[in-house]
Amino acid sequence: MGVQDNAYAIKVENLTKKFNGNTAVDSISFVVEKGELFGLLGPNGAGKTTTINMLATLLVPTSGSAFVAGYDVLTQRDEVRNSIGVVFQETALDNRLTGRENLEFHSVMYGMKKEERRKRIEEVLALVELSDKADLLVEKYSGGMKRRLEIARGLVHRPDVLFLDEPSLGLDTQTRRHIWDYVRKLNKEEKVTIILTTHYMEEADYLCDRVAIVDHGKIVALDSPKNLKDALGGDVVSLELDGGYSDDFEAELKTREWLKRIDRHDGTLNLKVRNADRHIPEIFTIAESRGVSISCVNIRKPSLEDVFLRYTGRTMRDQEASQTERSREMARRRHKP
Repeated sequence: MGVQDNAYAIKVENLTKKFNGNTAVDSISFVVEKGELFGLLGPNGAGKTTTINMLATLLVPTSGSAFVAGYDVLTQRDEVRNSIGVVFQETALDNRLTGRENLEFHSVMYGMKKEERRKRIEEVLALVELSDKADLLVEKYSGGMKRRLEIARGLVHRPDVLFLDEPSLGLDTQTRRHIWDYVRKLNKEEKVTIILTTHYMEEADYLCDRVAIVDHGKIVALDSPKNLKDALGGDVVSLELDGGYSDDFEAELKTREWLKRIDRHDGTLNLKVRNADRHIPEIFTIAESRGVSISCVNIRKPSLEDVFLRYTGRTMRDQEASQTERSREMARRRHKP
């Protein structure tokens, strides 16, 4: 038996995973409170799914430690598995069975007694609003219905911790919002701790009590979405400039006490400004004095995309494109004669 650590639902210390010399998860540490809805936010390839797979005992860490529901993922694997539910990115349902039969099979695998599992199956079907579709073959389910059934399956054995890996991936906007509502509902009503991975900024913002932003296998920021955004300070003023950037324009802006930060990205100048609406006229005056033409201006509150840009220097979209290109290059090297 390993040493139990029951202070948190999840406790991770210096967790690392390497594949063939490449570091997928790089010495990350964090805790998840009991009953918390915690998010791992980052682009594809950032190490989120690898982290989930280590916590779910599907991968053995290269180094570091992790406790889930009080159990050591290295020495108490069976105890961990009995304490968790997992909803993977890829559908793992049997399309030849009905929704109810999928849940029945899963609950039998967890050793639930007949009366207990029948009652529990009805509860989780009602929770995800599939009671009227329970006896329909899964092959006839829509994408959203399949995702809801998978969530129900992950809950049927009453886990302490539920892992959701990209829970709304591939769903349309309306269905995605419904899934978010189901996730929040089960977190509150089932009192289950949830850790989810996502690359959707709005999903993390809407759902999570706290978010760890993951980039290249490292956690670069961790706090509540509100605190992460508030830490940037002020409003975001995005300027599209005719004729490109001007160093003189930027230098003059930087002398103003109301300007907190400037970021250049993809043809746009993003300014972090206190009380932005008061200073727009002055920004245009400075631009005119430096011979700069502003073609478009936009004012908004900071988003998690701005937080990601602040900590990584790139947007999530840029990072995903970079990760995709690296993956293609690695594939080319592997298949090169």
